[in-house]
Amino acid sequence: MENKKSWAIINKKNTKLLAYWTLAWLLSMALATFGPKLLWDNQTIFSVIAILLNVLIGIGMILANKRHLSGLDEMQRKLHLEAMAIALGVAVVCGLGYSSLDISNVIAYDAEISHLVILIGLTYLGGVIIGNYRYK
Repeated sequence: MENKKSWAIINKKNTKLLAYWTLAWLLSMALATFGPKLLWDNQTIFSVIAILLNVLIGIGMILANKRHLSGLDEMQRKLHLEAMAIALGVAVVCGLGYSSLDISNVIAYDAEISHLVILIGLTYLGGVIIGNYRYK
């Protein structure tokens, strides 16, 4: 019982840490995206610094995600691995298809990476929800 409690405490700590890193990455992405127009009038040096900061915080977020996954039990790791596999497959297949639509001028607008990021996030979320439902 004591081991289960300590596992739960570590899991909660890892989840909070991942949330903090994800929030920091999100805010640094907003700074790198909107800063050039709203804060520093397109001065390149500040944009480079903001982008480097975003990448470094992103690396921290990746490591926090790895730590979070390592702290999960075997079933939860399997569930997340399956959701990630589906999200990766959807990203590659749909991303390349979306890009091809843009390159061949089938769509009237430019294919934006943000659309793909949203699709990946929704696919991963759906995979986790379906996996949880399936394994209950």
